[in-house]
Amino acid sequence: MPVGASAIEMIATTLFVFAIIHTFATDWFQRQAHTSPTHAGLWHLLGEVEVVFGFWAMLLVLALMFIDGREAAAAYLDTRDFTEPMFVFAVMAVAGSRPILGLASATVRMVAAVVPFREALTTYFLGLSLVPLLGSFITEPAAMTLAALLLRDRFYAHGLPDRVRYGTLGVLFVNVSIGGTLTPYAAPPVLMVAGTWNWDAMFMMTTFGWKAALAVVVNALAATLLLGRHLPARDDGTVSVDGVPKLVMGVHVFFLAGIVLFAHHPAVFMGLLLFFLGFASAYEKYQDRLILREGLLVAFFLAGLVVLGGQQRWWLEPLLTGRDIDAVFWGATTLTAITDNAALTYLAAQVQGLSSEFKYALVAGAVTGGGLTVIANAPNPAGFSILRPHFDDAAINPLGLFAAALLPTLIAAGAFLLL
Repeated sequence: MPVGASAIEMIATTLFVFAIIHTFATDWFQRQAHTSPTHAGLWHLLGEVEVVFGFWAMLLVLALMFIDGREAAAAYLDTRDFTEPMFVFAVMAVAGSRPILGLASATVRMVAAVVPFREALTTYFLGLSLVPLLGSFITEPAAMTLAALLLRDRFYAHGLPDRVRYGTLGVLFVNVSIGGTLTPYAAPPVLMVAGTWNWDAMFMMTTFGWKAALAVVVNALAATLLLGRHLPARDDGTVSVDGVPKLVMGVHVFFLAGIVLFAHHPAVFMGLLLFFLGFASAYEKYQDRLILREGLLVAFFLAGLVVLGGQQRWWLEPLLTGRDIDAVFWGATTLTAITDNAALTYLAAQVQGLSSEFKYALVAGAVTGGGLTVIANAPNPAGFSILRPHFDDAAINPLGLFAAALLPTLIAAGAFLLL
């Protein structure tokens, strides 16, 4: 047993590895549902990527209860911070409403109208560039929700070739991960360290933001040029705000702004969410189905990651410290693919005496690798949940996502390392 690792930490790491393997095996569980109809419900459940980490986190809690007792297990859960899962659920519910999505679509169409290119190409480019960059101001989960819904209704819902679906998803995940670095509060891995390291908005914009923005534009432009000819020309699926009163739209914007403004105060933003649900129910004729189920699944996924991730410090911290700067960057990029990038930066924030070069390399690597897998960045499960029904068998192949995100990840790495 490695020095410093307790029995429960070893168990937690083993379960964490199984959870990662499980994310790559969801297709197998879905096939089992068809070959073993008696327990099809269970197989379908285990085939849901959003359920994976929650399932293995439950096993960890049971192990804690068995080894240390019920009180110790409850005490461990009390030390976990579930603000982020709750926030993602709240922001998905509001950002995915018809008035908000309609406003986003109208804004994109308005910008597209003044650009002298085919509407489909311009909308696609803006969905992969402008909306992810807005994540620096409305938070990454909100940007991911809006971008995924926009791309779903405008393109995915009309059918796309397999490589276009994966290519678009890879660029979206990478661009949202790096697009939130223009401010110190929107990207989870930046938020974890900004206060401790005194990184303000000016520092983020001058050190990370302009490089990230350039990489976002290059990635979106490359995807548009390479995949644009496969995009459907018609625009009959985009959500419209026609007939929605301005007052209703204004109230929706108020709730979204309030939830974003109080993103670190769950008692406030969950209260706002409950008020929003009441308002949406009162004006149901101006709503489509709220994405509450998708939001709950994403929150469950992230909560499971919080529970399992809390026991991984014993091996993560030694890997993050005592390395040269290039090794820190590429190490953080690689580790991000198998664990939430905010966990990496959170651990680093607890270490004293780190150089400014080390801090930059760690955070830059963490956001660069945030698009490689569904678990790499907290907003990814939101986009995954929204777009997954439009893939073959309603399943996204993890290796397909990794391959699609690799080139935009390397472009982001070049921006952070070379500029």
